Amino acid sequence: MSLVSLQSVSKTYTKGRERVDVLANLSLDIQENDFVALMGPSGSGKTTVLNLIGGLDHPTDGEVFVGGASLKSLSAGKLARWRSQNIGFVFQFYNLLPALTAQRNVELPLLLTKLKGKERKQNALTALDIVGLADRSRHRPSQLSGGQQQRVAIARAIVADPAILVCDEPTGDLDRTNAEEILDLLETLNRKHEKTIVMVTHDPKAAEHAKTTVYLDKGQLSVQEPSTSEN
Repeated sequence: MSLVSLQSVSKTYTKGRERVDVLANLSLDIQENDFVALMGPSGSGKTTVLNLIGGLDHPTDGEVFVGGASLKSLSAGKLARWRSQNIGFVFQFYNLLPALTAQRNVELPLLLTKLKGKERKQNALTALDIVGLADRSRHRPSQLSGGQQQRVAIARAIVADPAILVCDEPTGDLDRTNAEEILDLLETLNRKHEKTIVMVTHDPKAAEHAKTTVYLDKGQLSVQEPSTSEN
C-alpha cells in the first residue's frame, strides 16, 4: 500500500464569479521512503498538491490518504494533531522567529506535545546535530547564513520525527553551493533516516537528487520512475 495516495482529486477555487480549476481528477501514489521531485510551470498546482498531502487544504472532489487514513475523515482538531505528528514542512523562506535562538526555533513544534522542557531541548539539539548545526544552537537567525537558516528550518521540520517531509522550493532562496548542501542533507534524511520526501522545485539540478520525478502541467501528471543508480 502506498504511504500517500491522491485518488481522483480535483481542486477548484472561486475568485468572485471566476472559477479556477487547479487540479482535475488527479491521482498520485507515493511509496514509503521515496524522494519525489514535483516539477511543472508556475500555476500548475504543485503547491496545492503539497498542501493536500500535508492536510493544509482539502480537495474539492476525491480523497487523500496518508498511511492508509483518509484525511477528510478527520475533524479539524484531529487533523492538526495528525499533522504535527506525521508531517514536517520546509518552505523556500525559512519562517524562523528572529527573537529566538536556533534551538528555540526548532523546539516550537514540540510545544504541541506532552514533552517536558528538558526533553524538548534535548530533541531540538539532536535535530540540530543531524543537520550539522549543533554548534549554532544559541545563535539567532540574524547570526546565521541563508543556508544555515534553512538547516534550522529542516531541523524544526524533523524534530517531531515525522514520516513525511513536504518541501516547497527549499533551495529557491539559496545560491548553488548552499542549495547543493541542502539537497545533500535531504538525500541523507531520505536514505539514512528513511524520511519520505515530496519536494516542489523548478530546478532540474535539484530534481536530480530525487528518486522519482513527477511532472504536473495543466492537470496532467507524468512520472519518471526511480533511478537504480546512485546520484
